[in-house]
Amino acid sequence: MRDSRRVLHPAAPGLPDAAALPTRPRAVVIGAGIAGLAAAAALAERGVAVDLIEKQNYLGGRVGGWRETLPDGTPVSMNRGFHAFFRQYYNLRNLLRRIDPDLSMLSPLDDYPLVDGQGRRDTFRGLPRTPPLNAVAFALRSPTFRLRDLVRLDARAAAPLAAVSVPQTYHELDDLDAERFLRDINFPEAARHLAFEVFSRSFFTRPAALSAAELATMFHIYFLGSSEGLVFDVATADFDMALWRPLGEHLQDLGVRVRTGTAVRHLAVTAPGGFAVTDEAGTDIDADGVVLATDVAALQSIVANSTGLDDPGWRSRIDQMGTAAPFLVQRLWLDRPVRADRPAFLGTGGQMPLDNVSVLNRYEREATEWAERTGGSVVELHAYSVAEDTPQLRRDLVARLHALYPETSSARVVFEQTLCRNDCPRLAPGDFGSRPSVISPYPGLALAGDGIRIDLPVALMERAATTGLAAANALLDHFGVRGHDMYTVPVRGRSRVLRHLAGRVERGTSQ
Repeated sequence: MRDSRRVLHPAAPGLPDAAALPTRPRAVVIGAGIAGLAAAAALAERGVAVDLIEKQNYLGGRVGGWRETLPDGTPVSMNRGFHAFFRQYYNLRNLLRRIDPDLSMLSPLDDYPLVDGQGRRDTFRGLPRTPPLNAVAFALRSPTFRLRDLVRLDARAAAPLAAVSVPQTYHELDDLDAERFLRDINFPEAARHLAFEVFSRSFFTRPAALSAAELATMFHIYFLGSSEGLVFDVATADFDMALWRPLGEHLQDLGVRVRTGTAVRHLAVTAPGGFAVTDEAGTDIDADGVVLATDVAALQSIVANSTGLDDPGWRSRIDQMGTAAPFLVQRLWLDRPVRADRPAFLGTGGQMPLDNVSVLNRYEREATEWAERTGGSVVELHAYSVAEDTPQLRRDLVARLHALYPETSSARVVFEQTLCRNDCPRLAPGDFGSRPSVISPYPGLALAGDGIRIDLPVALMERAATTGLAAANALLDHFGVRGHDMYTVPVRGRSRVLRHLAGRVERGTSQ
């Protein structure tokens, strides 16, 4: 939290603790991903009795970790792929500070180069932190962006990038797809692969299927709206051991009843103003409040099977939610190392189907220990927005790896683990207006997750953490208890000069 212009969003006032109430309220949080963990922590810290229910056997949701076994019997960690913990993820990082105030479970990754199909490379190393100098410096040193490209930019069409304002930007740009937006502003095609597709791929989608408002907001969060920079941290060990197991133990110390391996079937509104939550075994839990922090499919299933949630407009919003295209993660344990100068993370553009390469033994403890013991390496390949998992897709990914890192072409694959999932929320053009928000029509019921609408400049893991905190605050306010403060990057473009120029362009266009 180095940015002095970060924004405080103060919590609503109320009693300091639920112990001051005549009876202690109970809340059920359904889903133990980042959003559910944030909600459970925020509620328990204010004295609310909390049940946290998760269908998987581990915590962390889509950032969870589990164990696999190599053919030689060696246990290894596995997850759904690389995740970057950016410095402007204020609410997520504050959640993790519950278990480690110094965040020693995270380690900085000082650079992540991007390479396109012609071998041109961009880097985020050494950029100034102050906006807009950071974006200008990145553009000027990029091999895919030249001064003549700056002159050719359509200032009117590009004005929203300089003057992002949440939620206004969504009202202006959400009906437009990111690919068309970049084309309309005359952004050079080669630079799109490196400068902007990295944001699009963060949403597990391609620019043609991504809302331009999401792209502009991401540009604001990481470039023009924050001086935290694009340098990020990575977990130093597998997610389960480094992050979620310690956080689960912390929650249990607060009195939270944590149940994993349990799916929720439905809930019912009970009188007066309570809820009954029923799990897959038919067990009921009576609650004064509920946070639904599940993935899209589970949210739709629970709401469809529930009784008393009869608001047709709200149910329609949930029914209209969708998921992004499938993504594939292929992790390879190789019998020899990659070259010492290979980066821990490499983003690619124009090298379908490969989107990025991670060398896990550069930063993850378990992979490092395995590589040091065997003399090998652990490499992970990502392909976003694929049609399906096929043998040909896997072969194509490995072929791209061999072309980028030729030393791997002679390596033997000791073990391979591949997963394909399609449970990330869809953030397509036009989705924003119909997306359900944290607050529901039912007092005591709130939604959380990175697919839930919140009118703040947050995205990805930080959107999950922020909506989880906001959902807890909604329940606390319902109980009459004080909530928790939240932080974000500025809600609008921080540069007065750019906002002024954008305003002049828009006024000149309207005359």
